[in-house]
Order: sequence, then C-alpha cells, then structure tokens
Amino acid sequence: MNPMRKIRIEKITINIGCGEAGENLEKAKTLLENLTSKKVVITKTHKRTTFGTAGGRPIGCKLILRRKDAEEFLKKAFDAIDKKLSKVVFDTQGNFSFGIKEHIDIPGVRYDPEIGVFGMDVCVTLERPGFRVKRKKISSKIGKKHLIKPEEAIEWVSKNYGVEIV
Repeated sequence: MNPMRKIRIEKITINIGCGEAGENLEKAKTLLENLTSKKVVITKTHKRTTFGTAGGRPIGCKLILRRKDAEEFLKKAFDAIDKKLSKVVFDTQGNFSFGIKEHIDIPGVRYDPEIGVFGMDVCVTLERPGFRVKRKKISSKIGKKHLIKPEEAIEWVSKNYGVEIV
C-alpha cells in the first residue's frame, strides 16, 4: 500500500458540556484532568443566543489528545460503547463522533462521589500524510482523491479497533 494513503488519527477532542459555570464545571474539569492527565480548556459561549445566554460565559470544558495518548484513549472509549458505532456518526470527510453516557463506563475508571457522573462527546479527526498543507499560512487544497471518504474511515475503524458498524 502507498504510505501516503495510510489513514491515521490527527486528534481526538473530548468535550463535556455543563451548561453553566460553577461547581459542575469544576467537577467536569477535574474529571477530564484525572482521565488524561492533560490540561483542560474551558469553552465559552460565542455571543448572546436565543436562549438568553450572554457571550463569553463558560459552559463546558474540552481537551485535545494526539498521537499515542489519542490511540490509548480511543481503545478505552470504544470499550465503553461496546465496540459498536452507527454509520450515521461518520461525516463526509471521514471523521466521526460518538457519546459516552457515563464516564464510569470507561474501563479502569471508578466512581468518585465528590465528582459524580458525567457524559462526554468524543470527536475523532482522521488524516493522511500530506494533510499538513491545509494548515499552512498560504492555504492549499487537498486533492479530491487524497481526501478520506466515509467508507474508508468505516473500514479503517473496523479493521484497526475491531468496531462493529451497525
């Protein structure tokens, strides 16, 4: 196989939405730090919405994992959802997202009464060698043949992680 056609994980974004600042947000932040031992970023609202939330207010936290950390977490996350994904979770670029209802479903994680139980979103971004051109200052496009199709992503996930596509 051509090494430039090989699919790999660019990043995994883990997100916990709390809806408001305060004790719950601090607990969610602590949980993510304990799960991954990485620094967590607080997410804020963009501007006033129709729901009446003012802009710049903290509403959740997120974390980005790359390389080996991403692969290790993804294996645990797939175990938490019984290694089953729907075809619907894949987008047109081959990326996919899924939710974990309770963080205690992740293998090796114990319930902590001080933190409680949180759900989280796991968003996986895939890439091929050469995708760096889209992040350069002088922007370039990636050729159509080099983009990842949803079918290729489905095949990659099922082959590498043994995930059943429903």
